[in-house]
Amino acid sequence: MAPDQRGPDHPGAIWHPSPNSGPRRDGLTPSLIVLHYTAMKSAQAALERLCDPVAEVSAHYLIGSDGTLWQLVAEADRSWHAGAGEWCGQADINSRSIGIELDNRGNHPFSARQMAALEDLMQGITQRWFIAPAGVIGHSCMAPGRKADPGPRFDWARLARQGLAEDTGSGQRPQAFTFDHFRKAARKAGFTAPADDEALLAAVRLRFRPWARGPLSPEDFIPLGRGGL
Repeated sequence: MAPDQRGPDHPGAIWHPSPNSGPRRDGLTPSLIVLHYTAMKSAQAALERLCDPVAEVSAHYLIGSDGTLWQLVAEADRSWHAGAGEWCGQADINSRSIGIELDNRGNHPFSARQMAALEDLMQGITQRWFIAPAGVIGHSCMAPGRKADPGPRFDWARLARQGLAEDTGSGQRPQAFTFDHFRKAARKAGFTAPADDEALLAAVRLRFRPWARGPLSPEDFIPLGRGGL
């Protein structure tokens, strides 16, 4: 079936197909959800870019600040949203994930309607593809230093309370700590993409402690104490 003849996978989504997609590679199916912010002036501007063949980017879904939901790529297909990166030692995140873009510039809160639409969408995706909370990550998680979305204003705790993302963990504060210890803990938790120490610390903090500032501290180890996300 031609892409423009398909219907949406999620009830209520507006089908707006993007040409920037293709088949998933190596027989892979979605095991991750990757969350992004658009960093553009409006949802319409983002929609146009995500459907522009010259831009060569897309996502499976775009959610406007008013809660409007568009589907651009069928969930079974591979959208071009993640780029270079790695999670839990696995590359080609595009073939392993469903990408969701949120209309947000990255420096302001996400609206209540947008978060409600996201939660409803994620409930459907996780049920359709059996994706566990551990499989819900930010773009910054799999591309430390290169990407910062969905950014410090995203409410990860809200998703965790609904079982749609992992919580902050309950690890212990180490008595002695170094970046070498931190890197090992972060890798065990899934942060395996190449990154220098500061980029890795920033990525972990964006996911679990976005308010944190300054040098590495014992508190940075707490969300990594589960032994893996």
